[in-house]
Amino acid sequence: MRLYTRTGDEGQTSVIGGRMAKDDTRVIAYGTTDEVNSFVGMAVAQLDEEVFPDIKAELVKIQHELFDCGGDLAMLKQREDRPYKAKQEMIDFLEERIDAYIQEAPELERFILPGGAEAAATIHVCRTVTRRAERYVTRLHRESDVVNPIVLKYLNRLSDYFFAIARVINSRLQVKDVEYERSAIVFRNGKRKE
Repeated sequence: MRLYTRTGDEGQTSVIGGRMAKDDTRVIAYGTTDEVNSFVGMAVAQLDEEVFPDIKAELVKIQHELFDCGGDLAMLKQREDRPYKAKQEMIDFLEERIDAYIQEAPELERFILPGGAEAAATIHVCRTVTRRAERYVTRLHRESDVVNPIVLKYLNRLSDYFFAIARVINSRLQVKDVEYERSAIVFRNGKRKE
């Protein structure tokens, strides 16, 4: 098998059900999801197995789920013989883990700057690229009837998960989050003020 096919040399790519321009919103949406996946892989490589066995395992699980989301986004037509792979239980899992990690991290009052330990900084990159993917999937929802709505919810929750674990990574490594120095107190009991 050759790695290169030359079929994309004219700016078109294959998706499930046809071909389309590489700058189509659908292609950008699943491509950005793949970008998140790459940064997650970088974070996994940076985490010490002895300190972060739980987070490493969860991140590998998330990499598979991001691949599922990308496959769902690459579908031009929903087919009975190819059901969507992203499911509600993926979101439920993230919510359960977010709740647990909020309890583990130090209480939060102000906005924080992305950074801290190297792996935490990488996770903040995951978070912001996930937000970008979410914006493209939102646009795709407006432009097409064929989009798994679970993917949009999943990406929304995933960025929150990344925020939570970035703080836990810093905490376990005894690296303080850097508060945004001009931030008012915006969180009470770890939650955003209404």
